Amino acid sequence: MKPLLRHAGIWIAVLLVLAVGLYPAASRSPITRETIFTVLLSVGLASSLNILLGYTGYVSFGHIVFFGLGGYVGFYALDVLGWHLAAATLVGGLAAGLLALLLGLSILRLRGAYFALATIGINEAMKAFVSNFEPFGGPVGMELHFAIYQDYGGAGQALWMVYWGTVLIALAAVGVSFLVKRSRFGLSLMAIREDEDAAEVMGVVAPQAKTWAYVLSAIFPGMLGALFFFKQGIVEPGSAFRLHLSIELLVMVMLGGQGTVLGPILGAAAYQRLRGLLLTSAFFKNIQLAVAGLLLLLIVLFIPAGAVGWLRGCAAVLRRILE
Repeated sequence: MKPLLRHAGIWIAVLLVLAVGLYPAASRSPITRETIFTVLLSVGLASSLNILLGYTGYVSFGHIVFFGLGGYVGFYALDVLGWHLAAATLVGGLAAGLLALLLGLSILRLRGAYFALATIGINEAMKAFVSNFEPFGGPVGMELHFAIYQDYGGAGQALWMVYWGTVLIALAAVGVSFLVKRSRFGLSLMAIREDEDAAEVMGVVAPQAKTWAYVLSAIFPGMLGALFFFKQGIVEPGSAFRLHLSIELLVMVMLGGQGTVLGPILGAAAYQRLRGLLLTSAFFKNIQLAVAGLLLLLIVLFIPAGAVGWLRGCAAVLRRILE
């Protein structure tokens, strides 16, 4: 078995994210930075979802709940407790991971459509809870005083700090996804994906393995949520727990290729490009979610392995180098 660092696939994925991430620094264009920020945010979220969806086969329609909770906890640490952005980002990720641990012990005993429906309910329940939780500002949320950005060198420097933080988290999510795939733990997850009952007969402790996959997949959205809402300067329930974002993440993962490392990167970039085109179209801008749903249906019907799966099937050399 080749050492992990000798797999070409991980270097292709990492170098692709790095090349995209470094481009705004070369151009020094705020518009380019904001465009790439959206792509990298999607890469981090999609790669984290892939740890659950791609390796265990469990479809989560509520993955964005971790993004929202991490955003709220990080925002509270910044605004009320006066923590530094780095500490607030970490605690946002830990809070999301803790929630996933608690949820995983219960809802991961469900399978198929029952699990998918449960994740929708969790997202809506969390949204309702936060809307009535006064320390988090209730239905109006919380807002940062503009002076807080002076601690980070001003608003302009703060935006770059958030951007580089997002680059690092996206790279970490891709790296962890690769390490999970190539580990004994990852083999257990993929055995669950193929046949959970057979995996348990072979000695896989399925509830434990699924729960830890769920926790890993939750930490990165929690950290990204803390950075995103610091950048926005405001957090409220409607923007933190947008169910349609979970659906878009599913499209990204499946478009690129679920269960692959490179797939969520390509899927996120392609979908964000498509979304940008739709939003600038007078006809499509109000039905972009319908287009996303149609795209998801077409992927399931015609290219279930996604773009990377299709490329791997085209040539033997691609099967060896694409993760």
